[in-house]
Amino acid sequence: MPLTGKQNQYLRSLGHHLDALVQIGKHGVTEAVTAAVHQALLDHELIKIRIHAEAPSDRYDTADALAAELKAEVAQVLGRTILLYRPHPSEPKMKLPKADKK
Repeated sequence: MPLTGKQNQYLRSLGHHLDALVQIGKHGVTEAVTAAVHQALLDHELIKIRIHAEAPSDRYDTADALAAELKAEVAQVLGRTILLYRPHPSEPKMKLPKADKK
């Protein structure tokens, strides 16, 4: 379910005012972090994750690892903040713009 440019832009506009729900520290992406992100995605569909300076891996690597592990999409990596999106499996709350047809 790769996001189109229009969908990414829409998610970034929604995520601008969100607060970070999960923080990643010096231990990096642990099972506890993955579980917290999974639960936050179930509750909110679109979440911000804050990566602290002492985190062991690169912010892009961290975003890709979380997205792959949780079957989510990275909407944005800006500074030390990741914006992740995953629709709710049974009751999606967000309606994304339609993909352009060519």
